[in-house]
Amino acid sequence: MPRSARVSLITAIVCVLLDLVTSRTLGAAGRPSLNAYFQSTLADEAYQKKTFDRVAKAWKTPPAKVTPKAGAKTVVQAVIAKDGKIASTSVSMSSGSKEWDAAALAAVKNAAPFDALPAGYKFPSLEVHFHVSVVAQ
Repeated sequence: MPRSARVSLITAIVCVLLDLVTSRTLGAAGRPSLNAYFQSTLADEAYQKKTFDRVAKAWKTPPAKVTPKAGAKTVVQAVIAKDGKIASTSVSMSSGSKEWDAAALAAVKNAAPFDALPAGYKFPSLEVHFHVSVVAQ
């Protein structure tokens, strides 16, 4: 199975799990969908999956009244240092809901520290973009 198909499959599975956990709290507003985009210099799929899973597990859905409309998205940019600690985080795209944006940022920060970057990784840090979208139910 090609790498992109495996990553898509993993993303789909995590989205289904997030849906099961949060469908009761979001109601008709929509459900969260998490995607992670890793710097192209990292080819280690196991590291990517483990990092994604930690952020997905740390996600806490805000109350339905502050959930943005379907189609809205928060993007959190994170830089992970060689030792797995977060060097920096920022919201680079807002969903329009301060609470949703704060929840996305908190999920990334609370998931840290991550595992140290793979031994063969030649760069001092890794940039990851975490997209937390609201998907219509």
